[in-house]
Amino acid sequence: MSRYEEIDLGKVRRLSVRERRNKSQIKDFAKVVPKEANVSQFLDSLPRFLKASDFKRLIQLMLKARKRKKPIIFMLGAHPIKCGLSTILVDLMSNGFITCLATHGAGLIHDLEMAMWGKTSEEVEKSIANGSFGMVKETPKLFGEIINDADKYDQGLGESLGKKLLDLDARYKSYSIFANAYQLGIPATVHLGIGTDTLNQHPEFDGARAGKASFKDFKIFCHEVSKINNGGVVLNLGSAVILPEVFLKALSVSRNVKKRIDNFTTANLDMIQHYRPNVNVVSRPTQAKGFGFSFTGHHELMLPLLAWALKAEAFRG
Repeated sequence: MSRYEEIDLGKVRRLSVRERRNKSQIKDFAKVVPKEANVSQFLDSLPRFLKASDFKRLIQLMLKARKRKKPIIFMLGAHPIKCGLSTILVDLMSNGFITCLATHGAGLIHDLEMAMWGKTSEEVEKSIANGSFGMVKETPKLFGEIINDADKYDQGLGESLGKKLLDLDARYKSYSIFANAYQLGIPATVHLGIGTDTLNQHPEFDGARAGKASFKDFKIFCHEVSKINNGGVVLNLGSAVILPEVFLKALSVSRNVKKRIDNFTTANLDMIQHYRPNVNVVSRPTQAKGFGFSFTGHHELMLPLLAWALKAEAFRG
């Protein structure tokens, strides 16, 4: 016999499972999707738990923002562009699901090259070995013209890029988020980091003019962020550092100038959940009032699904 005393489990107080508050119930289970189902039926079939519920909630909040003409801001890393999602983004812009776009220098490069030549993204593993990484000549030369135009016409970098692609009648301009944003009158901003882009490796790069144009874009972006109070939506797709930091500063400026910027929605969609997007986009900005979501998945699957769901729900019936 043990020399230590034991608790008497015969004295525990119990209740019926029928009285207990249960988080999981059959009524919330997933439904089997029929083979002829559309995306609305697919959404209805999802279980009412965790990320499935969050995803449906995000869709409804975006639909509400669109209906009320509140801002829907997409912040993009370069990955969604170079992985062939520009067509989806352009369609979302055309249908009122994006009112502002923001990206960084790599996003600009991929969009510019796709619009002009229909191809982008080199094999870094091979080209870095011999010093040829980022050493094409056409892209930096054209970028030099874009920043000169931005300086001449007092434009932001994204606006100047969109106008340039249209003026040149770029062969694949229909695939460009910047060309289409310019045509649609949607602000598309570029937030550069000096030393982060292959453009910085070339003699055509003018840091003063590029910085001036990108700073103008920051102020344009701040203005768009200042309108998200009470119903706006901000999504981050694939920017792990630059855009989350830019958004946090833009929000601070907006709250300083406008005083009240609350009750909006943010979401981070990425293949890996990083610190800055989740802290600077999802949690800190919405901690007082609002909604913050995070979804983990590949952009080439998640964005088409989101776009399909938004259009289906917006035009249902």
